[in-house]
Amino acid sequence: MKAASDRGREFENLALPLLDPLYNFARWLTYDTAEAEDLVQETCAKALRGFDAFTPGTDFRAWMFRILRNTFLTSRTGLQAKLTVPLDPEDEVSATVTWETPEMLALASATREALQDALAALPPAYREVVLLCDVEEMKYAEIAEVLQVPIGTVMSRLARGRKLLREALAGERDFVARKEANKRR
Repeated sequence: MKAASDRGREFENLALPLLDPLYNFARWLTYDTAEAEDLVQETCAKALRGFDAFTPGTDFRAWMFRILRNTFLTSRTGLQAKLTVPLDPEDEVSATVTWETPEMLALASATREALQDALAALPPAYREVVLLCDVEEMKYAEIAEVLQVPIGTVMSRLARGRKLLREALAGERDFVARKEANKRR
């Protein structure tokens, strides 16, 4: 019986520091506080039940995020269709490096709301990669493990998601500048 309580404490020690990041990701997926809380609770319950399947020494954080994402996908009908993202041929050809990052544009726009709106407007497949990379600071390999896609897909979605985010934030910045110019007239 002691071994079971030791495993429970081990799970608790690993899972507790992840509750806030899991909730933040769940909140972005669900757009609902109560639903996000339920999703995190269900994720923890599933992870605890399946903790014996977790391989010590592997990435526990990626394992938990994968459980959360899979729980979300199976709990919401029709979401799989929304995750299909069309590939624009021009995106493949015109992938250029720019010094402007979404973070720099977010600071330039000076509104957290604009960033949240831009993130919310991203297709789910791009939004989850941007959030896992730029907010949760996961490595590409961790994200690939969470999403169960190749690393190349992670990098491609991240590049496209950041591009869309950059365009949305640049549009917001232009809108604010035009508004300020009109005020001065």
